[in-house]
Amino acid sequence: MQTSGKVALITGGSRGLGKNAALRMARKGIDVIITYNNRKEDADAVVAAIKNTGRAAVALQLNTSVVKSFDAFSQQLVVALKENWNRDTFDFLVNNAGTEYAAPIATTAEEQFDILCNVHFKGVYFLTQKLLPMLAYNGSIINVSTGLARFSFPGYSAYASMKGAIEVFTKYLAKELGSRGIRANVVAPGAIHTDFTKSTFEAHPEVTTAITSVTALGRVGEPDDIGGVIAFLCTEDARWVNAQRIEASGGMML
Repeated sequence: MQTSGKVALITGGSRGLGKNAALRMARKGIDVIITYNNRKEDADAVVAAIKNTGRAAVALQLNTSVVKSFDAFSQQLVVALKENWNRDTFDFLVNNAGTEYAAPIATTAEEQFDILCNVHFKGVYFLTQKLLPMLAYNGSIINVSTGLARFSFPGYSAYASMKGAIEVFTKYLAKELGSRGIRANVVAPGAIHTDFTKSTFEAHPEVTTAITSVTALGRVGEPDDIGGVIAFLCTEDARWVNAQRIEASGGMML
């Protein structure tokens, strides 16, 4: 196993967009730490795939909705960084972990609203806060949002609102961390075929037709359409990209 000079931490990196981003990072010579919630076997498979490329990788358990667990997680991260890279900082933070819930405003449950908030906004805010001392100078933060923060489909008001909050938060990160050379950007995917959205596409086949009809490139997105964008933002080529919302949706709802 070979280590590089750069290390990325990707939350929710055991599947979906996070997995794809981790693999694309590895192809660019970036070592990766992924987190998983409860699917350790999936995380181990991603770590093995990354190691097969010659890069170093580690998987750590983390429930991003439980803020009180962040102290223990940061301690585990310190150990992982020391043991695998002999350093006490990492370079890139990708806040990707997420969950989905769809319901009209009239029937959105407070419990589900709170879950979405804890995962997509509160958890991102306070995990980032906790890890800021460990984020290296001239590093980068990428927060994953959604095209639904720009255009709207009925049923996603709560989810999209949390992502809208993340987009504002990202601008403040860029402003406050600029003195450390740390950039903060948003990647906003459109509709993507992942295990995150699999149940929706399978239960409602007409959704594919509807999305295709309003997407300039005429198809639903795939994880490989997004991971490369995230990885790009962790390269020297993106050194002057800061406080930006980059939508990767194939041109949805233009």
